[in-house]
Amino acid sequence: MAVQAQFQNGEVEAMQMNGVIVEDIELDEEVDNSQQVVATARKVKRIHRSSSGSESSNSNHAVEKNLSGPLQVRKNSRKSRDGKGRGLPKKGGAGGKGTWGAPGDELFEDGHCRDVKDPNYDSESEDEYVVDVIKPKIGLEEFTQILEPVLLEYYDTGNTEEVVRTINELDVNAKVSQILEIAISKALDHKAAHREMTSVLISDLYGKILSSQDVMSGFDAILDNLAELTIDTPEAPSVIGQFIARAIADDCIAPKYVMKFKGTVDDEHKQAALDKAELLLSRKHGIVRLDNIWGTGGGIRPVKYLVKQMVLLLKEFLSSGDVAEATRCLQELEVPHFHHELVYEATVMVLEDSSERAAHRMCDLLKSLSDAVIITPEQMSQGFRRVYDALPDISLDVPSAYTLMERFAQMCHRDGVISTALFREMPQRGRKRFVSEGDGGKIKEAV
Repeated sequence: MAVQAQFQNGEVEAMQMNGVIVEDIELDEEVDNSQQVVATARKVKRIHRSSSGSESSNSNHAVEKNLSGPLQVRKNSRKSRDGKGRGLPKKGGAGGKGTWGAPGDELFEDGHCRDVKDPNYDSESEDEYVVDVIKPKIGLEEFTQILEPVLLEYYDTGNTEEVVRTINELDVNAKVSQILEIAISKALDHKAAHREMTSVLISDLYGKILSSQDVMSGFDAILDNLAELTIDTPEAPSVIGQFIARAIADDCIAPKYVMKFKGTVDDEHKQAALDKAELLLSRKHGIVRLDNIWGTGGGIRPVKYLVKQMVLLLKEFLSSGDVAEATRCLQELEVPHFHHELVYEATVMVLEDSSERAAHRMCDLLKSLSDAVIITPEQMSQGFRRVYDALPDISLDVPSAYTLMERFAQMCHRDGVISTALFREMPQRGRKRFVSEGDGGKIKEAV
């Protein structure tokens, strides 16, 4: 280590240590005191080592600052040695190993030690913990996300008790009138059968979850939001009017609900909904007719009506060949348990028509419905077995019914419409017995 210093009039002009020059360092002691100079040099060296090469300018400034005051440095001092910081202990004396915490922490002690590893812990003196079950509050947005799948499941099952149980399990933080608003808004996007189920659900919820005031509040919110609903569903005013009339018929709300809006409505959509409800209620026997306001659907309709509709769609399909239209008409009937009737009528129509064109078209239709699982294998098998049983009667009108049936069954079996076992169940017509077959095999003599 090279130390160069020039002393003149009690001042040190320059000092070079390991390539770092420190100028204008003033010392309080006498210039002749060589020991003080050595101590100062050691101090500068220690500060220089603690500084990085990239921070040489900061190190020079720190050296000037530290050497301008007393040069006494404590070994275990907590003050910053680079001239930064306030010089206070970390975390106010509350952190680090072996500390007792910040001053004043003892004021918040309750005398109970709950840490098993604490030396002061006493299991006998500590009270037992009591855990309470707290149900979180559910907001409107989250409740809507939960209720929508429940409504979709209800449209498949028709079980209102399951909907009531699900709602009771939820601690709804919103008004229960939102249930009616969500249910009707969802029904606007579905068909008439689902709207009928929604009206039944509102009637079942009334008295259990919904009150008359809740139902009226729900309809008020829907009427106020009717302009936005009309954008997605143009027939929304008419549908909402039907819901209001049906709720009045089910005694969920009083008839005066419609009358209170007279002369106070300035929205055309809202007025259209109220006019529709008033019109339905003012008809003769209107309350009784409102029970079927959404029409009769599914299995409620008479069997003769369903058979007639199936025959009509099959005849239209034979003339047009539009499989998609025939499929749509079948699904609109909403009778999946009665699809075997379509199979029966289609097969009988092939036998009566007795043409290759009819057989190929009906086979294509049945294959499409079977591949889409619109007609289940059970319904398909039941329909064909009904034709098998009716073949003796059909053959009276169509003598070649057995031959035509065998040809059509082979076609359906080849396309995978019916199974091999069902194909083998097809009855065979007994061949007529000729007189010559009873001669014991003898050849008649020529006459």
